[in-house]
Amino acid sequence: MRLIHTVLGALLLLLVVGSILRTLVVPRGLYSSLVNRLWVVLRTVLRLSAAPVGGYRAQDRALTWLAPLVLLGMLTVWLSGMLLAYTLLLHGTSEFSWTIAIREAGSSLFTLGFASGERLQLSAIDFMAAASGPLVIALQISYLPTLYAAYQRRETEVTLLQSRAGEPAWGPELLARQSLVDTETALPQLYRDWERLAADIGESHSNYPVLLSFRSPQPNRSWVVGLIAVMDAAALHLALCPRSAPPEARLVLRAGFTAMRDIARSLRIPFDPDPDPDVPIRLTYAEYLGAVAMITAAGFPRERPVEDAWAHFHGWRVNYEALAYELARRSDAVPALWTGPRDFRAPVIPPARPTDRRPGTSRPPLPPV
Repeated sequence: MRLIHTVLGALLLLLVVGSILRTLVVPRGLYSSLVNRLWVVLRTVLRLSAAPVGGYRAQDRALTWLAPLVLLGMLTVWLSGMLLAYTLLLHGTSEFSWTIAIREAGSSLFTLGFASGERLQLSAIDFMAAASGPLVIALQISYLPTLYAAYQRRETEVTLLQSRAGEPAWGPELLARQSLVDTETALPQLYRDWERLAADIGESHSNYPVLLSFRSPQPNRSWVVGLIAVMDAAALHLALCPRSAPPEARLVLRAGFTAMRDIARSLRIPFDPDPDPDVPIRLTYAEYLGAVAMITAAGFPRERPVEDAWAHFHGWRVNYEALAYELARRSDAVPALWTGPRDFRAPVIPPARPTDRRPGTSRPPLPPV
């Protein structure tokens, strides 16, 4: 039995070290079962705690704690796994009882030094345990600045989008507002900024999936909703204005669904890498017509008939709609227009539109969506 305990301890130690390396060290989007299971359990608990109150705001307040709890849970599971592994190793390679083995393992792992046996043959295990505890904690501490730097870059662009696409963001609203305030020339730069942000999100969120659980400071903002809005705006722009649409619109679409696919691979979400343009999408033709009527009333030009533009818009959206909806569901994002269903019951929230207060302005209100 002591040999079995030694083998089990060695295997458990390798498993824990492998999880730490996959999560904190290896610069590649590797699947982490620990992070995924912690996310599932903690997300379920938090959502159930908010269910009696109901509504999106209650869910948002509860899920604000998801990311810090996942981070604490990861550290707790790793240290507990190492404590158990070293206990098994000490028990299997000596005549120690379970009580003495776990006491010495804990003393060494947390560098407390209050327990020590007079056996030279076990010093190697004690030294390994003494080095492991501070190393894991140091890696976790160095992990946090990387996470918060990526989070800050993401949220800066999401906040800037609020004045352009509403809150929560919506693609047609983005095009309408640019026409209303005559800032269509700013769209190429916006697409360039979000192309770079999409690349950043694809790299950071696939390497560190816990970032998906970090919510925006304001409840009606979300990185995935913002990305969907910019991509929808670019797809509508290309579909309705094929000659005057800037090339940056194509680039941000490509960067956007590439980032979503990178995240999907790291989370093991299945997707079609080359979807047929004629595959049905969940966004209806009626919703599309309503959005086009709204942006046309705002003064956005059209170079192609609405009916013909639908096929082109459909062809773009089929590349990212399914993954966009799944990421919005998994991150419990604000239920914005054109972002799919959520796991909690809440009405869709349209973007708040500021009233036109310019002197002498008699612009009619935009049609409802």
